[in-house]
Amino acid sequence: MGVTTVTDVRPSPEHSVPGISAGTNDGVLHTLFRTDQGGHEQVVLCQDRASGLKAVIAIHSTALGPALGGTRFHAYASEEEAVLDALNLSRGMSYKNALAGLEHGGGKAVIIGDPDVVKTEELLLAYGRCVASLGGRYVTACDVGTYVADMDVVARTNRWTTGRSPENGGAGDSSVLTAYGVFQGMRAAAQHQWGDPSLRDKKVGIAGVGKVGRHLVEHLLEDGAEVVITDVRAESVERILATHPQVRAAVDTEALIRTEGLDVYAPCALGGALNDESVPVLTAKVVCGAANNQLAHPGVEKDLADRGILYAPDYVVNAGGVIQVADELHGFDFDRCKIKAGKIFDTTLSIFANAKADGIPPAAAADRLAELRMAEARSA
Repeated sequence: MGVTTVTDVRPSPEHSVPGISAGTNDGVLHTLFRTDQGGHEQVVLCQDRASGLKAVIAIHSTALGPALGGTRFHAYASEEEAVLDALNLSRGMSYKNALAGLEHGGGKAVIIGDPDVVKTEELLLAYGRCVASLGGRYVTACDVGTYVADMDVVARTNRWTTGRSPENGGAGDSSVLTAYGVFQGMRAAAQHQWGDPSLRDKKVGIAGVGKVGRHLVEHLLEDGAEVVITDVRAESVERILATHPQVRAAVDTEALIRTEGLDVYAPCALGGALNDESVPVLTAKVVCGAANNQLAHPGVEKDLADRGILYAPDYVVNAGGVIQVADELHGFDFDRCKIKAGKIFDTTLSIFANAKADGIPPAAAADRLAELRMAEARSA
């Protein structure tokens, strides 16, 4: 469809977004229409002057069903950066939902601003009205900077909202099953790399121990792994160390990826963790984490393969959360969702097998499978 829509959730004489210049829009349009990052069905720029809302909703594909993806609330350096993030994240959701076997396409929203400073009830209600204006083409949920309580507010003006609290008809925190799925993907990587799915006695470094990372720590300790953590928020690290004194902390991500004897690196914060600077110094032989868009640019997956580092595609292993929120639309059942999330182990193993058979990196093998499912849906 290739439509770019500018929407103001409250009537006003103009429909312009403050701070986005004509030059910036040219850059965004180039990305939408003329690059591999594009191909989106619809991009909506939302604003509400009364609450200060500035948001971007990107719908990449609805071939498999309504677009489903979370809402990220972040203090972007520029509006263009926010748009590009929404484009990349929504594309990743199309692939994630396809390989998770869901009847959903991919979408993502970003709200521009520091959530600790500008997030208000009025802003979230305005955002809900913006999502509702799409009539169900996009279903929202939590992401970085948004929480269950926020989705409860958004749901007051938008019925296409998941990730709500159980008290408000939702499934609650989706990070529980996200972490479980990442753990299953990590087990698959261990099976492929070392012939045993157990992480016992493996040294695993986790960058980011917030909503997902802290649950991943629990799974790994239960499996007998040695865990090293880091996080930009000191309180997040302190919380883990207070509960699990056997866990060690690295001063920062730069130190973590250089840790001697590291077997697995788990990026669980923001994207772009695997880049031209980090890959050459990474000591781990497996990368498997919860962060979205871990590869900073095309070609990084080959750099990893050239160094003998096995990469578990992020959108495959972190699909537990979207499996949970999708189930919420049909009457949530945790046990049913956990079984579905457990299948991430088999999906990841099959991707590794296909990659080896075809002589391509796992990321390319995963993309092929996702694209095949979407293509079959479009031609059906």
